[in-house]
Amino acid sequence: MIAAVAGPRLIGYLGRAKSETAQLQVRQIGNALQLFYIDTGRYPTNSEGLTVLVETPPGDISWAGPYLDSNEGLNDPWGRTYVYSEPDEQGKPSVVSYGRDGAPGGTGEDGDIAG
Repeated sequence: MIAAVAGPRLIGYLGRAKSETAQLQVRQIGNALQLFYIDTGRYPTNSEGLTVLVETPPGDISWAGPYLDSNEGLNDPWGRTYVYSEPDEQGKPSVVSYGRDGAPGGTGEDGDIAG
């Protein structure tokens, strides 16, 4: 009987923990992007992606990374790579996890987590 009551609550806690972890990781990647920008004077291109936060881009002598500990920090808690977009009109890059379902939009655990 206890398992019947506690099971759904535990699953809810785990889902919330993954969403909160993704929010923290998006902020950490954002901070790493700022450090990359300070060192190189630019943000990564879409073709370079977030891997330049861990691996030196070819021919970039101003790179002073790694800015993240490993490539694992580039995956969300559901095991998918964060989606990166070059700076928008306001000059800010975008980092997004599409949540548990891996699709844009959604609510709750399936909602987008962006920074």
